Amino acid sequence: MSKILVTGGAGYIGSHTIVDLIEKGFEVISLDNYGNSDKEVFDRIKKITGKTVHNYCVDLTNLHAVDMVFQENTDLVGIIHFAALKSVEESTRMPLLYFKNNITGLLNLLECTKKYAVKNFIFSSSCSVYGNINTLPVTEATPFGAAESPYARTKQMGEQILQDFTSNNKQINIIALRYFNPAGAHKSAIIGESPTNKASNLVPVITEVAIGKRTSMTVFGSDYDTRDGSCVRDYIHVMDLADAHTKGLEYLLKETNKANFEVFNLGSGEGATVLEAIHAFEKANQLKLNYTIGPRRAGDVIAVYSDNTNASKSLNWQPRRNIEQIMKTAWEWEKARS
Repeated sequence: MSKILVTGGAGYIGSHTIVDLIEKGFEVISLDNYGNSDKEVFDRIKKITGKTVHNYCVDLTNLHAVDMVFQENTDLVGIIHFAALKSVEESTRMPLLYFKNNITGLLNLLECTKKYAVKNFIFSSSCSVYGNINTLPVTEATPFGAAESPYARTKQMGEQILQDFTSNNKQINIIALRYFNPAGAHKSAIIGESPTNKASNLVPVITEVAIGKRTSMTVFGSDYDTRDGSCVRDYIHVMDLADAHTKGLEYLLKETNKANFEVFNLGSGEGATVLEAIHAFEKANQLKLNYTIGPRRAGDVIAVYSDNTNASKSLNWQPRRNIEQIMKTAWEWEKARS
């Protein structure tokens, strides 16, 4: 079996991707320091897959510790890099922390990728690289706008670092997957989104309100130039996203890539407002949510949704789950973990 390193393997997208990789025949090791995750996730992954995944509790900003992981795993054929701080709001308060963690971690990982000649690398990027968009849907050719948060800037910088890196390391193939708003949970309800820090993404906030962990939630902004005044986002089921990472890896392993640095949008191709997402949850689960309308939040872009044509053609990938399925699986997970 081909051995893959997943950084941030105990995290939300990382754990679901590990399940998908194992189910498709890959051997997986993980690197996660549990900064915003829980080691129990690996027990849950074993319950789903029957496989034990070894995790190295290592901070990516510690180059020596990262190098030791590579020394012990010289047979790696690919890396999927998720590990990063990801809260837009937190990044506006602590920008230096985000630059140190996200950029230094990437640089250290690339140092080891080059040193140990790992040929295939997938980078977890984000639609936040586009900033506020004048033309929708977003394609990969859409130029970067001004970063609306330090988090978004780390993703812009990360992609630029990778592009420069590959221009001088032709033997390494890298794709950056720019995904939009991951949500939902595995159909088993054994794993799902469960940050140890306070949830800030919309869907876990919704489910926490629904189950009573929060008394209410706030919709940030009612005066945006959108259908109902709330922000528009492109919600993609986490298992569709996991499938795209596995397909991206297979794309590189088969050497069917067109260049040694490529980018792909991963989204549903449709936009939903925050209020529409709330109503989709209510419809899917026959529940009413307690929410209020508040002022705009720093760092939020007005509207963004994807054109996923390139991923469809090159990676043979299509999202298979709609927003109501996202909300249904997210709710089943919330009930199971509570």
